[in-house]
Amino acid sequence: MHQPIRVLFLCEGNADRSQMAEGLLRVEGGDRFEVHSAGIDPRPLDPLAVAAMQEVGIDIAGQPSKHLNDYEDMQFDYVVTLCEQVVGSCLDFARDGHSLHWQCSDPSDSPGSDADRLAAFRQAREEIKENLDAWLKTLPVHGW
Repeated sequence: MHQPIRVLFLCEGNADRSQMAEGLLRVEGGDRFEVHSAGIDPRPLDPLAVAAMQEVGIDIAGQPSKHLNDYEDMQFDYVVTLCEQVVGSCLDFARDGHSLHWQCSDPSDSPGSDADRLAAFRQAREEIKENLDAWLKTLPVHGW
């Protein structure tokens, strides 16, 4: 049996994008992956991120916000950054230099009503899913 592929998703606050990415990969990747997320300035999980994920049947409500330093003793097979602010923060965590950057719009910056803001979270979720699906197709089906 192979070891799971260790993945860390990283964004500034670990309040939305990296949390959504963690939830998506947990569901789509199953036992093949050990999935984590963190931020460099953690903030509480955004309820609109939770709502956007619930719409596709994924519950991230129990995922705590974590600081990147919580993982200082870990190495990851892949570190995926989701915003420019954290690109330089991941170099020590990516084993063999496997770092990816998926620029994703920040839904927490969206103005307007809750409905308008939820639409921005949906858009971010779909951007992450498109990147995730494309990346998964590049990985070997069996083994690591």
